[in-house]
Amino acid sequence: MSQTLQTPDSDDLAPPLLREARGAAAVLTLNRPDKRNALSEDLLDGLQAALDQLSGDDDVKAIVITGNGPVFCAGHDLGQLTARRGDTDGGKAYFSEIMERCSAVMQTVLRCPKPIIAAVQGAATAAGCQLVASCDLAIASQDATFCTPGVHIGLFCSTPMIALSRNVSRKHAMEMLLLGDPIEAERASDMGLINRVVPPAELLDASLQMAEQIASKSPAVVKIGKEAFYKQIEMPLSQAYDYASQVMVENMLHRDAEEGIGAFLEKRPPIWGKS
Repeated sequence: MSQTLQTPDSDDLAPPLLREARGAAAVLTLNRPDKRNALSEDLLDGLQAALDQLSGDDDVKAIVITGNGPVFCAGHDLGQLTARRGDTDGGKAYFSEIMERCSAVMQTVLRCPKPIIAAVQGAATAAGCQLVASCDLAIASQDATFCTPGVHIGLFCSTPMIALSRNVSRKHAMEMLLLGDPIEAERASDMGLINRVVPPAELLDASLQMAEQIASKSPAVVKIGKEAFYKQIEMPLSQAYDYASQVMVENMLHRDAEEGIGAFLEKRPPIWGKS
């Protein structure tokens, strides 16, 4: 069942974000195809509200983010940004607000206890590429491309750089940021930006299949693991081991670890508790 999570953009009758329940997964669809799914104010607010709601929904085990139309996401809505250059401060306050709003959404993706899968069709550009890199997993269609082209227009992709540089090697990140050229899906997979490449007709099914696999695991343990992954990756090695050891101890004491190990030893399917 589909539902609208946000009021329409002022210049568009269509809602900027759609939500659909698909089994244990929630599918969020960026719905500004005529604007290449650019991240308008309304779309950013819709994503923030949706992720906040889904974080506390026990029926949802995973989230898929995709786009409507031939483009996944073209990044920020440059038309909205440019329109505010006439403000008394040249747009500074508005630019700050939008960047903070977008950064909050990207961090919410990381902090959401549900694994989030990007299902990428067409181009993922600038903040659209940032959104893909922020997601926990990503599947792309064969026609997908990825690009941080700000350098071409005098606006270095500094915020997309954060997520990108935490997913691929420094040399690959700098190549994308300094050249600004699109890379194809297969190369993005080789670089580690995405997990796999599938034919366009199989994109959503492949993403939902991945979501179903995740849904079969203990939601409490998935939540523990996702939080621990992003915390430890920013720590020095010895600190990361100390932290992860504590997480393992707490996890071993969790009811689902007792159930899962018992089920394995007894050769039966586990019965997980709620998150």
